[in-house]
Amino acid sequence: MSKAPKRRRAASLDKRKAMGGWLFVIPFVIGLIFIYFPVIYDSFRSTFIQVAKDKQEIFVGIENYQEALFTDPNFVTNLISGLKDMVVDIPSIVIFSLFIAVILNQKVLGRAVFRAIFFIPVICATGLMDSVEESASSLNDYMGDQSQGINTGEMDDGFSMSIDKITSLFESMQIGSGIAEFVVGAVNRVSGIIDRCGVQMLILLAALQSISPAIYESCSIDGATTWETFWKITLPMISPMILVATVYTVIDAFTSKNSSVMKYIDSVEQVNVQTAMAWIYFSVIIVLVIVVVIAMRAYVFYQRRDS
Repeated sequence: MSKAPKRRRAASLDKRKAMGGWLFVIPFVIGLIFIYFPVIYDSFRSTFIQVAKDKQEIFVGIENYQEALFTDPNFVTNLISGLKDMVVDIPSIVIFSLFIAVILNQKVLGRAVFRAIFFIPVICATGLMDSVEESASSLNDYMGDQSQGINTGEMDDGFSMSIDKITSLFESMQIGSGIAEFVVGAVNRVSGIIDRCGVQMLILLAALQSISPAIYESCSIDGATTWETFWKITLPMISPMILVATVYTVIDAFTSKNSSVMKYIDSVEQVNVQTAMAWIYFSVIIVLVIVVVIAMRAYVFYQRRDS
């Protein structure tokens, strides 16, 4: 008797999800291989050459990198200054985004409007709106120079006085100078922090809404307080998205047009040295992202699902 043909087992749900994911990723992979990789190769290759007057390419090894790191006096200074700013900006943006996401996740009247308000800075950061903002800023500077009514120096002095009061308050409380510098730096850049938290807020808000209400009901039945529920349930379950938001913040902060390092690289006239600086800057970003991921892996909770 001939054996009956075996019926093929239907693919599991996880495998079908994986196949669907690859279908969405394939266009990006094709573009990366055939469009971006040749550009990346040409960019990396140009860091090892210089163009002579007769437009001939001369291989110079790592001279462009040496000029960027050791000959140019401003590149390393701007790079270190940018790293110091990130130490303050990255935690402040993530914490503020989480704070706003938790508030907007509550059932309050008009929360959709508040979500849109906090996302408006992301829309205003687009090219057209950015140009309008720069034009308005230039007009305000011009009008400020022409006007004699408002003394901007007095306004800056008043803000400096408030920062001095914060510093003196921390000193009177005998809190370490490092924490005082962190808080003062965050206060100095509070406007920029609010402008750059829109995407992170949406990421964390989506993570909060993905938590099953049944879990909170179980905690409430067991007598857990809101504070305990946040630290024991909410924070661990959204920790993977906190890692995503942190990595996004690192990359967004380094590649922003307002970055002092980006502005300085754009101002360099020698194209090959400029490209070498860009690759050094890119390497620093990659290293920092790896450090952030490794440092946060111990605190990230991934929910296990039965296969």
